[in-house]
Amino acid sequence: MFEKFRQSWALMKASAGVLSADKELLVFPALSALCCVIVAATFFVPAAFAGLFKHFSRDHIDPVLALLGFLFYLVQYFVIIFFNTALVGAAMIRLRGGDPTVADGFRIAMSKLPAILGYALISATVGLILRALQERAGFIGRWVVGLIGAAWAVATFLVVPVLVNDDVGPVDAVKRSVELLKKTWGENLVGNVGIGLVFGLIAFAIVITGAILVGAAASLQSTPLVITAVALVVAGFVVMSLIQAALTGIYAAAIYRYAEEGEVGGGFDHALVANAFRVKA
Repeated sequence: MFEKFRQSWALMKASAGVLSADKELLVFPALSALCCVIVAATFFVPAAFAGLFKHFSRDHIDPVLALLGFLFYLVQYFVIIFFNTALVGAAMIRLRGGDPTVADGFRIAMSKLPAILGYALISATVGLILRALQERAGFIGRWVVGLIGAAWAVATFLVVPVLVNDDVGPVDAVKRSVELLKKTWGENLVGNVGIGLVFGLIAFAIVITGAILVGAAASLQSTPLVITAVALVVAGFVVMSLIQAALTGIYAAAIYRYAEEGEVGGGFDHALVANAFRVKA
């Protein structure tokens, strides 16, 4: 297990190195978030004005509302997967020694549109089913459904890198992701938990710092200072979220390359990773 930790640490360093060398990759999660907001507004604002939510009930499924919900899930997943494909594609170029551009990422994503749409369809179907089950389940049932959703997320973690690198359809990509998971479950678990803990601590630090800033501004009874402090906290969370999203996508690319090629990136092969933290005689 200690070997898994060492390899995970090397993969995380390689991922951080990619983001450090190509900060423009943050464009992809930023555009993804912006487009998701636009998609949500496009679906729900007209629906609200049309009064579709007035008679919403968990016990009675409105066919129109159900169709609207499925289409929303489909478009939302398509947007997320499209930009993640662009991010992973560009990251893969850097991991293999190239110098990617934002245009390279978009070019790769555009070349995978049919597969992205197919995977979005699968994801939307699974997501909607899990959501429906969770709304109708009791307390224990919600936990069970939540665990199923977590298992699905883990099993499909490498689907996008598979779509980027292999000429396969979405169903085969899911199967391949599960196969690769059997080889990289330790790196997957340690890396994602590590990233989550690091950014959780950063979020906690932002909250504490924000509370101090807002409290200090409020004590001075200055509305502009309070607004500025709140804006700084919001900006901090936005930047943190973008970095976390980009690093998670890059980490998926790094795990895929390690599983398929035995290399971490930047010229580090499997043997070097295995000996990276050994004390030299």
